[in-house]
Amino acid sequence: MSSGGMGAHEERFSEIADIGILRSVREKEQQRLSETMPDRPIGETAEALNGLHDALIARAISLAEREMARLGYGTPPVPYAYLLFGSGGRREITFSSDQDSGIVYADASSEAENQANAAYFAEFSRIAVNRLVQLGYPPCEGNVIASNPSWRLSLREWEEKIDGWFAEPSWENVRYLLILADGRAIAGDQALPRMLKDRFYTDVLQTPIIARRMLENTLRHKVLVGVFGQLLRERYGENAGGLDIKYGAYIPMVNVFRLMAVRAGIRETGTLARIGALQEKGLLTPAEAQAATDAFALMVKLRLLTAAKYEDGQWIGSGKIAKEQLTDGLVQPLKRALKFGKFMQRRLEREMRDRYGSR
Repeated sequence: MSSGGMGAHEERFSEIADIGILRSVREKEQQRLSETMPDRPIGETAEALNGLHDALIARAISLAEREMARLGYGTPPVPYAYLLFGSGGRREITFSSDQDSGIVYADASSEAENQANAAYFAEFSRIAVNRLVQLGYPPCEGNVIASNPSWRLSLREWEEKIDGWFAEPSWENVRYLLILADGRAIAGDQALPRMLKDRFYTDVLQTPIIARRMLENTLRHKVLVGVFGQLLRERYGENAGGLDIKYGAYIPMVNVFRLMAVRAGIRETGTLARIGALQEKGLLTPAEAQAATDAFALMVKLRLLTAAKYEDGQWIGSGKIAKEQLTDGLVQPLKRALKFGKFMQRRLEREMRDRYGSR
């Protein structure tokens, strides 16, 4: 998915300096998209929604810069980029999403300058994160967020961190590397994240242990379809009879195509863009790419359905689709999509074990 519609939104929001007004705009726009979703192609809704998110987030960051100047901190002392990870990095945000973010800023010419830059971006990130919370984007539960010093570094410090993750490929470090693969700049200097990706793609998958650990992480979430093609539904609780779309369908597919793309040196961050690039490189046949595109589009539609609830001033989403929503007309295409997802998981596992050895 591209950030379609962002330019129009950006122009519309450029005169809005009040977070409360921006929050109201977000609520109204999301309500409109939710209501019109049944009458338009799902890709259209998802693209419009992510264009809205991009523009809102970019505007909040611009307002944080303005607030820094008003408080006497001045303008950013060096070029920087505000990064989005997770669904934001992939342009796959639904009606609800937390903040998965980071900052990379240019290197300083002295230690004193580096400390001054670090102090500026510490305060800047605090303000930006708070403004985004006010906009309805809660902080990442895993603390992958720009206000966390570990995710707010100069370019040199980021490169050292990436090298460290490759040198010690623990489960957590490999998870961070895969998070980084989904990263993109939402505001600021586009060259800095490109340099980060240069470092990442120079080192990635050069050693078998990195490849094996990435595969382990990628296959952690299994597709919820049984050996006889049946849906593996929730058995107990309030979601009994429903299906965990996020972790049993969407995330497994995101993970498979991300690792396939990383292996191929593809720098796209969106899943559909990765599928297209894999076909261009001959790593997916046209038929496989079409099946992947259809399956993923269905996952996006179902994710949007799970998130279209509004409570206590927040859009929320369980990631689980209710039993009542799993109509006969939906179950068969869902089974086909999940079977394809399971096929791709097995294929990736077989290919990587043949190349890098068993786990």
